[in-house]
Amino acid sequence: MTAKDLSLGLIIIFAWGFNFVVIRWGLDAMTPMMLGGMRFLVLALVGCFFFARPKTPLKWCLLYALSLNFGQFAWLFCAMTFGMPAGLASLVLQSQAIFTLIFSVLLLKETVRPYQILAVTIASGGLAIIGAAGEDTSMTVLGFILTLAAASSWALGNITTKAIIQKGYQADLSLIVWSAGIASVPFFITSYFVDGPELMWSNLKDINWSTVAVLGYLALFATLAGYGLWSQLMSRYSAGTVAPLSLGVPVVGLTSAALVLNENISHQQWVGILVVLLGLMLNTFGGRLRHAQPKIRT
Repeated sequence: MTAKDLSLGLIIIFAWGFNFVVIRWGLDAMTPMMLGGMRFLVLALVGCFFFARPKTPLKWCLLYALSLNFGQFAWLFCAMTFGMPAGLASLVLQSQAIFTLIFSVLLLKETVRPYQILAVTIASGGLAIIGAAGEDTSMTVLGFILTLAAASSWALGNITTKAIIQKGYQADLSLIVWSAGIASVPFFITSYFVDGPELMWSNLKDINWSTVAVLGYLALFATLAGYGLWSQLMSRYSAGTVAPLSLGVPVVGLTSAALVLNENISHQQWVGILVVLLGLMLNTFGGRLRHAQPKIRT
């Protein structure tokens, strides 16, 4: 990877890691459902001018929007509202790799390698260590469980994406943009019944420039620009070269949350974090280690 492309990759990782701090700021101004609805509405309204409507059938667009967009972020925003620190959220959400592996076996009948089983076991153990900290820290059990629900929704979105590609349709930025418009609908409907019309109107009426900046970051920088640049890197290099960069997301998330939001992490949680990262690294690099052949000198 060239120095320029590596710099782009680092910019993406910073954007995605710092994204959790920005979400925290957004939740201070809006309810979870309104923040989610406005994020995807802004993305759809801006993106539709630059990307044509995808040829993917409506059924698959709905599944994509409900799992990857609505499901993931509805649970995540609720988790951070009910006691999940931003930094830990950036790490626990990466458990989507575990859920994706499990769902790919159950739904797509894919084969699991021994190193993947070991990786899932290690990462699951790390999550158990983090979850066991519970109420003794700033993290609540409810927030932790809701974050796992967000990760499982992300995983279902990954499975949907695989199915879309297998059927010969594109799963690119056009799908992300146009499915965002679909996802905004259940967010606003849920907000109507959970928040009530008065609170919904209050959220809209009280939008200021800082809230606009938050929505712009979430919709345009973290999503549109982030995934656009990521797609460029994936088109130039192998997945094995680009994918490991995503391991930097929780590192940036934890660091930025500590520096900007003054979040504290207990010793037990740090142990769990390191164990989870070990599992994720094994899942990412295990295939390379498996195929590596030692050189024998004669």
